[in-house]
Amino acid sequence: MFSDAFASGLWIVPVLAVLILVHELGHFLAARACGVKVEEFGIGIPPRLFGWTRNGVIWSINAIPFGGFVRVKGEDGTNMEPDSMNAKPPLQRAFFLAAGAGMNILFAILLMFIVLGVKGDLHQNVYIADVSGGSPAAKAGWQSGDRVAKVNGESVESTTEVANLTSEFGDRQMEVTIERRGELITTYVTPRKNPPAGQGRVGILMQQENVSIVQADAVQPGSAAEMAGIQAGAELVSVNGRPIEDFFTLEHELSRFSGSSVDVVVRRGDALYTTTVAVPNLGQRQDVFAAIGLPTLRAIPQFESIPLTEIVPRGFSESFHATKLMIQQVKTLFTDRQALKQVAGPVGMGQITSELIRESPLPVWFILAQLSIILSLNLAVLNLLPLPALDGGRLFFVLIELIRGGRKIAPQKEGVVHFVGLVLLIGLMFFIAFRDVGRILGGHSFLP
Repeated sequence: MFSDAFASGLWIVPVLAVLILVHELGHFLAARACGVKVEEFGIGIPPRLFGWTRNGVIWSINAIPFGGFVRVKGEDGTNMEPDSMNAKPPLQRAFFLAAGAGMNILFAILLMFIVLGVKGDLHQNVYIADVSGGSPAAKAGWQSGDRVAKVNGESVESTTEVANLTSEFGDRQMEVTIERRGELITTYVTPRKNPPAGQGRVGILMQQENVSIVQADAVQPGSAAEMAGIQAGAELVSVNGRPIEDFFTLEHELSRFSGSSVDVVVRRGDALYTTTVAVPNLGQRQDVFAAIGLPTLRAIPQFESIPLTEIVPRGFSESFHATKLMIQQVKTLFTDRQALKQVAGPVGMGQITSELIRESPLPVWFILAQLSIILSLNLAVLNLLPLPALDGGRLFFVLIELIRGGRKIAPQKEGVVHFVGLVLLIGLMFFIAFRDVGRILGGHSFLP
């Protein structure tokens, strides 16, 4: 089991390698477009392990496998030869610095086109799994089993979206549309800036599920399911009149009828029939599926087919939405200490990859493509932050130069700032890596 999980987690290595190559390729092509000599194209952070020279460029593999770089002539700020970056006007230097993030965004959009064209769009439902007593959610009338349909008029399909929005609306009222057994209910809730420990800003636990067909994979002999006529391979269509779109709907509705009976609509072949399932008194027993004799169920994710003419506009729309969500998450990192616990380095990303491949019914290629889209956008957004040593930090110095009417800050001073930033960044990477290892050794999961 451990070896399988480790092998699945190793998929993150080629994913990150491709994303870094794409990012640095953006800088490389921008430098060439601006007439700047590229001196080194490096994968990883120095010291250099080995390298080779081709067409005047050193191609290197470096010891710290957490990034990459393109070193161009004139980065030290002193060389003023015509093919030096330092000799180029501010807008060309800004183009070079932003090109890596731009290439990551273009790569994510291209992957989005491929995913939508080949597989289609996969939708998710966000459910309220539990409501804390006396919380804003309880006061708004939210109940376990409700689906969060919209927040401030915008449809939501992930727990991350809901969490980010509640963080933004700390101590301010927001409108939330809840779907309860087919009925849409408009509610108003005021998230707390400083909630009690373990409750969250509105006081709920959420669960995210892919929209899927749910089938009975096996039926236990002599069980309530068998007595109701449910057979292996049958599709469970609705329970208590509520359409079954995922495991959560089925589990929640069955649990509501603990100790009594509930009507279930089943599809066998092309035929639909209604049967009655006697749900045992669950008591402290949590697994309602095993209690009625359905020890294993299969979820078959349902993809929305996208017409050929809509792939490009839908791809841009989905990419814009994902980028906006990414920016919201970055903002949350600076305002919510709990969000910092979810920050992961390469080791943590490997754990996430392993868990997704192991737990998700989706194809491995689809999981890796979706992960690549998210990480590529993440790399773009983080690199544009105005922090020393990052592309955004260097862009900030170009902006200062423009504001000062073309007068540069002394290269030595800028170099010190970026060096200090690089040291701190490497230290942060190692801290996150140690924490990621501790999470794995402690048996903690990223998935809810």
